Amino acid sequence: MLSALHDVIKAISAFLYQPWFVPLILLIGGFCFTIRSRFIQVRCLGEAFRVVLEKPEKAGRISSFGALMVSTASRVGTGNIIGVSMAICLGGPGALFWMWITAILGGATAFVESTLAQIYKKKNPDGSSFGGPAFYMQDALGQRWLGVIFSFLIILIYAVGYNMLAAYNLQTTFAAFDFYDKTSTPVVIGIILAVLFGIIVIGGARRLAHFTEVLVPVMGVIYVLASLVVLVINAGRLPAMFAGILSDAFNVKAIFSGFAGSCVMYGVKRGLYSNEAGMGSAPNAAATADVSHPAKQGIVQMLSVFIDTLLICSATGLLCLSTTVEPTAELAGAPYVQASLATVFGDYGPIFLAIAMSLFAFTTLIGNYSYCEGCLEFIIHRKPKKVELLAFRLAASLIVLAGAAASAGIVWDTADMLQGLIVCVNMPVILILGGRAIRCLEDYTDQKKRGLNPVFKAADIGIREKTDFWN
Repeated sequence: MLSALHDVIKAISAFLYQPWFVPLILLIGGFCFTIRSRFIQVRCLGEAFRVVLEKPEKAGRISSFGALMVSTASRVGTGNIIGVSMAICLGGPGALFWMWITAILGGATAFVESTLAQIYKKKNPDGSSFGGPAFYMQDALGQRWLGVIFSFLIILIYAVGYNMLAAYNLQTTFAAFDFYDKTSTPVVIGIILAVLFGIIVIGGARRLAHFTEVLVPVMGVIYVLASLVVLVINAGRLPAMFAGILSDAFNVKAIFSGFAGSCVMYGVKRGLYSNEAGMGSAPNAAATADVSHPAKQGIVQMLSVFIDTLLICSATGLLCLSTTVEPTAELAGAPYVQASLATVFGDYGPIFLAIAMSLFAFTTLIGNYSYCEGCLEFIIHRKPKKVELLAFRLAASLIVLAGAAASAGIVWDTADMLQGLIVCVNMPVILILGGRAIRCLEDYTDQKKRGLNPVFKAADIGIREKTDFWN
């Protein structure tokens, strides 16, 4: 039964990642938003760093930085290590280049979807906010059914697909140690993860934001510093390394003779898994930020994509490729990174990676889950009862345990299929509604030119629907 289900999942995934489907939607969509926003990734990068330091409008609310860290907690995770390793080992070093392209274009996509989520966010009784793509599908398009489908997919991919994958990837890093047993160790790690995960998610969004505000930056800085040590020691190999990345990225004959296994495909797949731009996940976190103008959080959310891929994914890819360890299919995943770290840090390399992966995986689990309860509420059209919420959280915890003990094929193929499906729902919607986000950006920059702290009114950009915050 499981084998038959896996065959169906693989077939759907293979169809979705044909060059004319999900990869084209992502790259063309990102390119269009880049042009329409006049290269927002470049011209507003400095503004993003300024805005992210702003305090929330009201004390006690989630700050722009807090919302950024929640989305970054989901983005920055096992995909930055295991995903990059697999992309290079199976697709070649050129996959790293296509991950960069996906991230650069994805910055504009992240701006659009997060700004739309801010425009159509909803108000809680205490004045705080929540929202996401389901609400702009419902309120801007008038298609609640589409929002329900999207919400269902969010729960499937984040509570099931990505959280199973994060738990699985974490336990594989312990395979390098003598105590590892293929039967018992994954289960033990799964139990520990599930218990810790269950304790945290009961705390809710504000506790999650405070937790990730501290842990995400610390773990990211330590990991990047370790990668820089490897790069400095292997400085003499860097010119040849970059030449190899570029030559492989533009090996047209190799790419189109077998697109499914090419560097482009692995770069797009693992880039999407890592930065999530276009999937509609981060807007759920962006909608919780207390800001005076929707474009502020849209601009800030670009940073999450860049932190994730251009910084942390690059750290993994470059540290591995700068060493003498050759990427092979047999090393795909944790072994390639561990072997690369061991060339500099010796036996401490695998230990460091296991610690880093534990932190990355844990913040990924809780960051992923943060999107799910709001989507459950949207589907059932009311606040979940306490017993329903408890059952949902327990089920999510058990899925973490199941993921740690699952096989590589089922967890990777399930995640690939689900992320492809959700792109097919969200990207066409933001392509239709993207003009509103662009007009919102123009309103923001116009107020900035006049020396104002931008304050948004929906009617100023032609939005006639009632909004909870901006009328």
